[in-house]
Amino acid sequence: MSNYLFLKLKNEIKSSKLGKISILTVCLFSILSIFAFLSPYDSNGIDMANRLQPPNLSHFFGTDIMGRDYFTRILYGGRISLSVGFLSMIISTSIGSFIGSICGYYEGNLDSILMRIVDILTCIPSFFVILVLNAYLKPGISTIIFVIGCLGWMQTARLVRAQTLSVKKQEYVLYAKTLGISSRKIIIKHIMPNIMPTIITASSISIASAILTESALSFLGMGIKSPSASWGSMLSKSQQYIEDASYLCIFPGMFILLTVLSFNILGNLLRESLEPKK
Repeated sequence: MSNYLFLKLKNEIKSSKLGKISILTVCLFSILSIFAFLSPYDSNGIDMANRLQPPNLSHFFGTDIMGRDYFTRILYGGRISLSVGFLSMIISTSIGSFIGSICGYYEGNLDSILMRIVDILTCIPSFFVILVLNAYLKPGISTIIFVIGCLGWMQTARLVRAQTLSVKKQEYVLYAKTLGISSRKIIIKHIMPNIMPTIITASSISIASAILTESALSFLGMGIKSPSASWGSMLSKSQQYIEDASYLCIFPGMFILLTVLSFNILGNLLRESLEPKK
């Protein structure tokens, strides 16, 4: 069953030009960020003599207010933005998958209590909670990852619960129960592999949401602190130069837009591939 679903996912992406472009975009940005150290410029190296230079052959994206190479800053900023997205996704997906599978498999009072907690947490504006927690906790990338991850698992829990309710009624699961296999092994070996496509779909959307949240926090000055930079913090600091050096806004905004759009497109393709065809 799981192999069939993965085959559907693969064919759905292969048949979509947008899907291929999205994968290439994500891979390209990830590779560029990983190998940012190959840039001949220091991302934090100040050169006031070359401040606010427009894009040219020496500086592809120009230089910022401190004379730092903007392309290099974008690459290192991508490390932080993408790291926040991926690591937050791992935390939120792990929590959501665990709670969702437990609720769906056992049902009863445990399911009712946990899902009411999910309903309450869903009603609370998570972004404002993140703002408050980030203000009181020690500032830094680890805090941002932890807070975003711990407040972004509710939707995943709902999806996993719904899939678990469906899968646990399958014959192979019922047969495993009659053999006396423990519930823990049934969930891990029989249920989780068959709901993995749903988890992957939720994960792709979760990454996009985490990147946007981090960008918004940094834009408001409550995210990544100098001299480190993320795409959001770079966008925030470029506001006052939007007329004289508009490229300072354009490039980080473009990278945020393309990255989030790519993950959303992939998430939609994954969701469509799981829906039954008419």
